[in-house]
Amino acid sequence: MRTSTLQTDVFETYAAAYDNWFDKNQALYQVELEAVRGSMPSIGTGVEIGVGTGRFAAPLGISIGVEPSSKMAEVAKRRGIAVVKAAAEALPFAAGVFDFVLMITVVCFLDDVSLAFREARRILKKQSVLIIAFIDRNSELGQQYEKTKIQSRFFKTATFYAASDLEYCLTDAGFSGFAYRQTLFPDQPDIPHIENGHGKGGFVVVRAVRCHQSMGK
Repeated sequence: MRTSTLQTDVFETYAAAYDNWFDKNQALYQVELEAVRGSMPSIGTGVEIGVGTGRFAAPLGISIGVEPSSKMAEVAKRRGIAVVKAAAEALPFAAGVFDFVLMITVVCFLDDVSLAFREARRILKKQSVLIIAFIDRNSELGQQYEKTKIQSRFFKTATFYAASDLEYCLTDAGFSGFAYRQTLFPDQPDIPHIENGHGKGGFVVVRAVRCHQSMGK
């Protein structure tokens, strides 16, 4: 992903703190992981854009990742991920080489979401899929994050999106066939579970299929 210098510095400085969150919040981490796993194809070669410390790529069996933070990449490499330092908007891969592309809590940090989606489409094979997990701006959790992000170590410069925002950008970039899964429900914080659709859960996963034609320029 391409981030501002400030955002990259934050992940460089606090890579260990970021990674420790998953150990301290195992229940939330596991339900997020399962929400993503349920949207992935059963076979094929994929890449995670914004792989971070490899907390999702490693258990999901993804061996290739893209990450701009050197400190985060070091941790991911220790988890067996081959990490390429690059921006989501300028991926260093040939066209049509992957069966799926994964982005988890990445879109809120991107400079140009539409360009990143077009790049994802470029490196995907025909009828392959892009899977995006994001914090839904319209959810109760997303609204809480928006209100408090100025005090947040990681989300201070983040831009949160609603499902409709991303679906518009995905359609323009050449994707269709959207399928949603959601989790982290405010009315049941101690009972992590997954439902289809979006609108209630704070953590949403959308699976989109690469179309033959792109509407974007």
